[in-house]
Amino acid sequence: MKRRQFILAAASLTAATTLPGCSSGSSSSGGGGDVTLQMVESLTNPTRSEVLKKLLAEFESANPGIKVQLVSPPTEQADQKIQQMLQAGSGADVLEVRDLTVGPFSNNGWLYDMTADVEKWDGFANLTPQAQKYSKHTDGKTYFIPYGFYGLSLFYRTDLIKEAGFSAPPTNWDELLTQASKIQDPSKNRYGYAFRGGKNGNGNVVACIEAYVGDTIDRENAFKTKDGKSIFVAPEAQQAVDTYFQLFTKASPPSSVAWGYPEMVEGFNNGSTAFLLQDPEVIATINASKSITKDQWNTAPLLTGPSGKASQPVATAGWGVAKSSKNTEAAVKLVEFLSGDASTTFAKENSLVPILKTAGADEFYKTGPWASYVTMTEQPDTYLTVVQPRGVAWWTEWSTKADNDVQQVLINKMSTAELLKSWDEFWVKKWNG
Repeated sequence: MKRRQFILAAASLTAATTLPGCSSGSSSSGGGGDVTLQMVESLTNPTRSEVLKKLLAEFESANPGIKVQLVSPPTEQADQKIQQMLQAGSGADVLEVRDLTVGPFSNNGWLYDMTADVEKWDGFANLTPQAQKYSKHTDGKTYFIPYGFYGLSLFYRTDLIKEAGFSAPPTNWDELLTQASKIQDPSKNRYGYAFRGGKNGNGNVVACIEAYVGDTIDRENAFKTKDGKSIFVAPEAQQAVDTYFQLFTKASPPSSVAWGYPEMVEGFNNGSTAFLLQDPEVIATINASKSITKDQWNTAPLLTGPSGKASQPVATAGWGVAKSSKNTEAAVKLVEFLSGDASTTFAKENSLVPILKTAGADEFYKTGPWASYVTMTEQPDTYLTVVQPRGVAWWTEWSTKADNDVQQVLINKMSTAELLKSWDEFWVKKWNG
């Protein structure tokens, strides 16, 4: 499946306040009598959960025969919790499915195929071409409908870089290392970079490598170069990982060896770190913060490598239905509701690229922290849209292995050269079957 655009043209980088209604607003309970659905989210944070609860209340009001119980496990354990529910065949009717989990979940037969339901749903035509494309897995089936799209940008503290004598944020990985190292001052509890050493920490390592191989990367399989080899044996890969891990040794808090998403965001939010590489959903979190003012932070485009290019992986997640659900019809109805008008509210509140093609121009997405995403859209030859092989059945296996290897480098049990050799061998073996 080809996935080309991370952010649509600038007009698509928008959200509308009033959009056409979706077809899921009937009051049918989808099975007669009262139905209670268990809905499990993965990328949990308190603000996000409150938005979901409000949307679910609207759904319940429109569908009085259906009740929804939202389950919000801590982010770091959420995917494992969802997997346990799916394995047990109970506890989840509607669930958050990510491009990182759709491969293994569907490969194990845990997800309900919504293809036939989507074909009958009028609301599918209202989705952007990108959202329609991503609703189809590599096997052609629909296991989830995206609720929005993610992509990396550099969050930076305007106050801290100014104090350190810099007039602008870094544009490439070398500049990031330079600025973060200068800002570093442990005596003031001030550090340069919010390093991700914990769960999913491998993703930022790969982002750095992909920037360094920008001239030769295979945009349809961003773990390969155009000659068919893995990016991990490219000559530039060694320079990339050496630069990246210096961010930990020279410019990050020692505790970040175990940091995951919540700790990274909090480190940036409370002023102890100056730079953070994260998805746009963090914009909403920081905007809602009482610890930081709007003039103290902003975002910059994704960092480039020596080639002058950055590689922006398309990333998404959405709502799907467990195959084991006893209330499939009601569960699909909820997914369709969340993919209609409600998706605009969810996207705007969580700083996501919206999924409805009827979304009109909105200054919300063109100024302040969102401006960097418009910049990346307007410069496609610099900020390359690439597709990572996240839908493969072994992605969870890869992520676990890669995170463990990152940890081994951080504690000096593995060299960066050994890491790259191990990653190359893993992927070549998988590709060769």
